[in-house]
Amino acid sequence: MDAAALRAMQAPIKDKYKTDPGAAMITLKAKGTLDDQNISCKVETGRAIQAAGLHPKSGGSGLELCSGDMLLEALVACAGVTLKAVSTALEIPLRAGHVTAEGDLDFRGTLGVAKDAAVGFEEIRLRFDVDTDAPQEKLDQLLKLTERYCVVYQTIRNGPKVSVTMARAGQ
Repeated sequence: MDAAALRAMQAPIKDKYKTDPGAAMITLKAKGTLDDQNISCKVETGRAIQAAGLHPKSGGSGLELCSGDMLLEALVACAGVTLKAVSTALEIPLRAGHVTAEGDLDFRGTLGVAKDAAVGFEEIRLRFDVDTDAPQEKLDQLLKLTERYCVVYQTIRNGPKVSVTMARAGQ
């Protein structure tokens, strides 16, 4: 897809959102079912059901998906799609590219072994390796706009309001 095709595809959507801001709002949902036999949760991905479980560093078998890996994978997916959309819009040709996310996690926190160890990632690093002849100032602009428009990156970076509730089944 080229810049003109992307603009043509998105123009009516952007126009609608300008005239009706409420039309831009959506509530995305994810669902899972607790496994009655194992310490895992079956997550509905829209394409398949995937079992998520404990990471081997916290006692898991390694056969199930790790939610920390899934978070990094979501970041890579969103950042990669955003980078491609922005490079297309700015007409920055990319012959190839790779997106990598790494996160540092201290399992002492999640296992309650050390109160001073954080529960969750202490640092996440996102890296783009691109094959292009574009000048550095174009790459700087590409990175800046990718950061600005990547939903998962911005969500991790800014930490949205989160609420948690619990109810008995059937109520």
